[in-house]
Amino acid sequence: MSFKAHSEGPITKDHLPSSQERPPRPKANAEAVHFLSSLRLEELQMLFFSETLVMVSDTGDPRGELTIEVQSGKYKDQQGLISHCLVVHAGSHGILDKTICGNSVLGRIRASSCTSLFVSSIPRVSVPRTPPFDLSGYLSWKLEPLEQHSHEFIKFPILPMERKTSLLKKDDQLAMTRSVREGEEVKTSETSFPWDSNEGFISEAANLVLLRVMAWRQTVPSNARFLALDTEGKLCCSTYRALGFQAIQVGHQQAQVFIVEQTVHSEEGIPMSCQFYLLSDGHLAKRVQVGSPGCCVVTKMPILREEDEIEPPPVFHKKPLVWEEDMELYSKFLDRKPQDAVTFAAEFFGCFSANFSPSPSLHSSHPLSPFRPLDPEDLEDRADSGAG
Repeated sequence: MSFKAHSEGPITKDHLPSSQERPPRPKANAEAVHFLSSLRLEELQMLFFSETLVMVSDTGDPRGELTIEVQSGKYKDQQGLISHCLVVHAGSHGILDKTICGNSVLGRIRASSCTSLFVSSIPRVSVPRTPPFDLSGYLSWKLEPLEQHSHEFIKFPILPMERKTSLLKKDDQLAMTRSVREGEEVKTSETSFPWDSNEGFISEAANLVLLRVMAWRQTVPSNARFLALDTEGKLCCSTYRALGFQAIQVGHQQAQVFIVEQTVHSEEGIPMSCQFYLLSDGHLAKRVQVGSPGCCVVTKMPILREEDEIEPPPVFHKKPLVWEEDMELYSKFLDRKPQDAVTFAAEFFGCFSANFSPSPSLHSSHPLSPFRPLDPEDLEDRADSGAG
């Protein structure tokens, strides 16, 4: 599923300054790139689940709802090629000071394997300080973005506000389109980033998957520095920090959570940090934006997923057959063992001889020995028996 952002105002393109004025482009470090390259198909498949959290104010009053879902899907690019991918969708809607607000994100990310992932998740900022949003994205198993769309809005009676951001991979570029509406005024801008310079880039959709991976592994990559976009759509660095484990109340029971803090280091504004309280399988128990009085919490303990333990196939070792010590085999051998082995062999293999003559249909009560030559009377008896 793909769409283009439209606006009623002029479109401006961001141009980089000359090489003398161009600031150094932020880059992800080796630790971040290594962590993304270590992602395995088996662990990403364990992230296919949905969840719902309640957005509450500082007094504990519910103000909205947040949904998170992970599924598989496919993506059709601009050339019409269909590939398996990870699909991410995040949505939250609520009331902010008696004003309807919401946001959404839709994105696509290329998959290097034959399965896809769909994720529906929470807003980047929480009520009541900032509006909710919807987010959807398609991701590869290395969390590379193919396409992403986000939508945030606040329906003020006098001056409604709306912001749309789209990311789209076009050949060797990652194109971004931003549209901001304040009342009747609309401003739209387009920016492109070279694809080969985006190694270690984590979009909003990819961030939701990455947090679940950290929860499964119960670890955060040490000193890893990823790339991300700040609230103004500028490329910057993003870091993750483990704050340890903590027991919190989830519904009517206690649960241990792994706390991860993500910080987006904007080069033009102040850093923005969010803390994620994650259960062992990646379910989100609580989300807090540092400096905001509100948060998102889960009200009922989810059924935690556990990784299936694959038992090794049974190994059957070859055992020596000592039939003399096996009473059953030994008795069967004795039952079949002839008294005269030589005579038994002659009688058994005699029928295969070229000089063998057919036996009469009625056998004599005195069978002939295979070793005794036949006398004329015996030959006549056998001839008469055969003629009869």
